[in-house]
Amino acid sequence: MSAVTTSLAPPEIAAAPSADDLIARVHRYDSRADADMIRRAFNFSKEMHAPQKRYSGEPYHNHVVGVAMNLADLRMDTATICTGLLHDTVEDTPATLDDIRTQFSPEIAALVDGVTKLGQMELSSKKTKQAENLQKLVVAISSDVRVLIVKLADRLHNMRTLYHIPRPEKRERISAETLDIYAPLARRIGINRVCVELEDLAFQHINPAAFESITRRLAELRERQSKQVGAMSAAILERLSQSGIEARVFGRVKRPYSIWRKLERKGVTFDEIADIYAFRVIVATPDDCYRALGAIHQTWRSLPERFRDFISTPKPNNYRSLHTTVVGGGNVRVELQIRTEEMEDIAESGVAAHWRYKGHSYGYDPAAARAAGGDPLERLRPFVEILEQGGDPEEFLEHAKLEMFADQVYCFTPKGELIALPMGATPLDFAYAVHTELGHTCVGAKVNGSDRPLRTRLKNGDVITILRGTVRQPPPGWEDLVVTGRARAAIRRLIRSSERDEFERIGKIIAEHAFRRDGKTFREDLLGEALQRLELANAGDLYIALGRGRVTGNDLLEAAFPGRKDEREETTSTRELIQDDKARLYVRARGLTPGVSLHFAACCSPLPGDRIVGVLVPDKGVEIHTIDCERLSDFDEGDEDQWIDLGWTPEAEENAVSLGRVHATMHNEPGALAEVAKAVGENRGNIANLKTLKRATDFFEMQFDIEVFDAKHLSNIVSALKMCESVVDAQRIRGDTEIEDDE
Repeated sequence: MSAVTTSLAPPEIAAAPSADDLIARVHRYDSRADADMIRRAFNFSKEMHAPQKRYSGEPYHNHVVGVAMNLADLRMDTATICTGLLHDTVEDTPATLDDIRTQFSPEIAALVDGVTKLGQMELSSKKTKQAENLQKLVVAISSDVRVLIVKLADRLHNMRTLYHIPRPEKRERISAETLDIYAPLARRIGINRVCVELEDLAFQHINPAAFESITRRLAELRERQSKQVGAMSAAILERLSQSGIEARVFGRVKRPYSIWRKLERKGVTFDEIADIYAFRVIVATPDDCYRALGAIHQTWRSLPERFRDFISTPKPNNYRSLHTTVVGGGNVRVELQIRTEEMEDIAESGVAAHWRYKGHSYGYDPAAARAAGGDPLERLRPFVEILEQGGDPEEFLEHAKLEMFADQVYCFTPKGELIALPMGATPLDFAYAVHTELGHTCVGAKVNGSDRPLRTRLKNGDVITILRGTVRQPPPGWEDLVVTGRARAAIRRLIRSSERDEFERIGKIIAEHAFRRDGKTFREDLLGEALQRLELANAGDLYIALGRGRVTGNDLLEAAFPGRKDEREETTSTRELIQDDKARLYVRARGLTPGVSLHFAACCSPLPGDRIVGVLVPDKGVEIHTIDCERLSDFDEGDEDQWIDLGWTPEAEENAVSLGRVHATMHNEPGALAEVAKAVGENRGNIANLKTLKRATDFFEMQFDIEVFDAKHLSNIVSALKMCESVVDAQRIRGDTEIEDDE
């Protein structure tokens, strides 16, 4: 009978195993393991972690050795053992991934990198951070499950030494995360021995009073009923021997956390729990399992409602066994689990039970896993599919927990394929479990040949036929018909997609109407600058924002035509042109010697609104440049007397106009120039000069000098030109820049 720990005191610190101890443990199951590689990893990690201590005061290296020993207990391959030794070196020491790759192997470096990234994410107790961690964990383990196994071994050793962390709130946070994520993932891939220990260790810190109470009751029960249980064990062995069945029988006590969950879930008392005591009956073959069951049922009264056949219908994590509960001497109810040695190995080690020799190498054998009843790694696939459905991290965590914590019901397709679902699942859950598209187009279902509502709760053995339609749009309330995380994630994604299509359609109508109302032609291909100003990635996002009301039509027009709301009603012809002879009216100069001439540089054509600077040029006066003019690099920055701080006067902004220069490429078609002139006039500009730069069969390029109020006004006009159907492109150019003719 296995014992249950009752002490809540920190265990004494034991001496860390040596490299020889670790290698000896690995060689018990893998005689060809690379002892030199393991020893080098052991020594490398010891050297890297040498200055570091744990909360307990022991060397940090003891932790990584403990992780490696846990992996050896799971009979993992050499690369995984080395990863256990090295998993913290990249994060916590000067070692790099290149060091790991060079000194060991690319395979080990990749595993260490995966575990390191997961470790770096466990920095916050907030729900969103936990959700993001789980997302990243799913991505990492979907490519190599050994990342998860190392992480589980790491978490197991940390939980065993959690008492040394001084802050109770931190111990509780780590324990809650263990119960929420790591223990369920261990169960998901069938590593039961790790799962149940993680649960009990976490339970001690989350609810120490309940843990102590249950362990005390278990100890009392074991003392009170030990004689009946011992007699029952001997009687089972004798009865099987009489039937010619070779077996070994051993007892176990239900784990404290498992008892606590049953007390909470079923609302029963401690004495009413039927399977506190259980016996494992290990026989040679599956046939012997059923023969042993018959012999036991002929000897002791069974409870029919407690019988489960997980050999003919394995659990999704490949767990196989016969479960029955009988009433033994003293009216003690005892659960029996009857299985073969192979089933026992898989029940305790899950996916880790399928590491074996394949030719000359030792590693995971998926073919052997499928032959034994199913590949446990398939249990991780729903998490990847939920991740692919999109949604925010917290939504992913919600759906993932639905998958991890549900009891199972087993149904069949019309062709006999087994589909495992959570208890309470509906035909719609079944449809999404078969294929996402089948769920999207589901309109009804037949259960065992009869039409049934989609809200029907499925039962073990049901045969489900899904009736399909042609529309991929979920009716209102569809999400309430499902319980699986996979189905809910898929439905929410379909709803988001349907809503997006509808909002996009409405938003495009709003955009076209806004332009038409403002007397402009809408062109989607020229929204680039408007999208940047609105901080949107593409036209689709713009339409959705318009459809949802997050952006208005006026917002779009203002982004497409900056300055369109300018309250100035006069045209440029009512103002005086800014020229050199009156520069002092328009430019304010600080500390400038009276009588010095001001000249607007032709190289950059400054406009009111541009940031400007003056440069003192001998025998010429002060040249006025825009702050980003390329010619400023020609002047000596070290000569402070040469540079003049300038600014525009109110006169320049209120009573003057300037010449802005625009280069436009247009289609060579009748009316093109008229459309350009109209766009300039509608935006209160005035074309002072124009010049044809290049003309070809399909297009021509022109340069326009346009009278404008300021730089913002010119930008508005350029935007308006870009929206003209006849204009291919339009840009403000500086000074005398022209496009040279290639001919």
